[in-house]
Amino acid sequence: MNWAPLLLSLKLAAVVTALLYVIGVPLAGWLSLSRRRWKFLVEAVVALPIVLPPTVLGYYILVAISPQSYVGSLYLKTFGRALPFSFEGLVLASTLYSLPFAVQPFLSSFESVDLRQSEAAWVLGASRVKTFFTVVLPASLPGLVTGGVLSFAHTIGEFGVVLLVGGNIPGSTRVVSISIYDHVQALEYAEAGRTSLILLLFSFVILAVVYAVNRKVWAVWPKNC
Repeated sequence: MNWAPLLLSLKLAAVVTALLYVIGVPLAGWLSLSRRRWKFLVEAVVALPIVLPPTVLGYYILVAISPQSYVGSLYLKTFGRALPFSFEGLVLASTLYSLPFAVQPFLSSFESVDLRQSEAAWVLGASRVKTFFTVVLPASLPGLVTGGVLSFAHTIGEFGVVLLVGGNIPGSTRVVSISIYDHVQALEYAEAGRTSLILLLFSFVILAVVYAVNRKVWAVWPKNC
């Protein structure tokens, strides 16, 4: 079995998940604290990748980062290489595609924190930002874990977006989902089956971890075990 596509997928998922924590936590925090009437528009934009076909999203991302666009031309002038069909392009596309899978669990977790805890912090003179970091964020750990795990798993299984934006370049953009597609196209069903089984087991473990964290399964075990 060729492990290179799987390792590349794990690398991509790790980078994307880290970026989604950096982007998603402040964004979800703003959405939970903001009283702006138009914030529903931001929520709608964040949720778009859930309902858009991956090929549509991938097409618009590809157009947005092409060398003819402002972003693409700026990147080309700065780094001397184009964003499309590169690992960096995959990171950008995957971050946008997986954004709702991080932001929505973060936001739900933030909004589920008992308001009385925040009000107590406000009475003691803490600002909304300080309250968020000292009260809301620590109390939202299960949601933060869920968002990170789901984002990681979602990035591992991407196909349409990564195929359009990254193509199929060995060692650079050929992730595990593209590798499975290649094996099927070449009628190499045994190899495709082995790789698919690994992803199936991985997905099961991911979901088991998410449900365990959310339902606090491990709390039934003694702390000294």
